[in-house]
Amino acid sequence: MVAAVCRGAFAALYGGSAMNAAAKVSGNTLYIFLSGDLDEYGARLVRGAVDSAIEAHLSCDRVVLDLSGVPFMDSTGIGFLIGRYKRLHRAGTPLFVQAPTPAADRILSMGGLYTIIPKL
Repeated sequence: MVAAVCRGAFAALYGGSAMNAAAKVSGNTLYIFLSGDLDEYGARLVRGAVDSAIEAHLSCDRVVLDLSGVPFMDSTGIGFLIGRYKRLHRAGTPLFVQAPTPAADRILSMGGLYTIIPKL
C-alpha cells in the first residue's frame, strides 16, 4: 500500500518546500518517506497523515522514517520525530531514521536524537 498525502501549493504561501509524505509496508516494516522542509509548516502538513499511517500499521515490527527528501530541518522537526517516537515507544514498536540528508543529519546529531532513534 502506498499513499501520498499533503501535496500542494502550500509552499507558495510560506516560501518553503512543500512537505509530502508517503507510506509503504514491506514485510513487517512500515516505511514513511518524507520530502520537503521539516519545519513548523511542513510538520503541520504531514503530522496527521503520518500518525494515521502509524496507527493503521501498529502490528508492524518497526517503523522507518526515510529523510532522504528533507533538505531542511529545524527544532520543530526534532519535536515531530520525538512525538512519533513517543507514540511508537508506548506501543513497543521501534523507530529508525534512514538516509537523512546532510542538513537533517547535522540537526539530528546535534540534538542527540540518534541516542533514542537510531540511524540505519
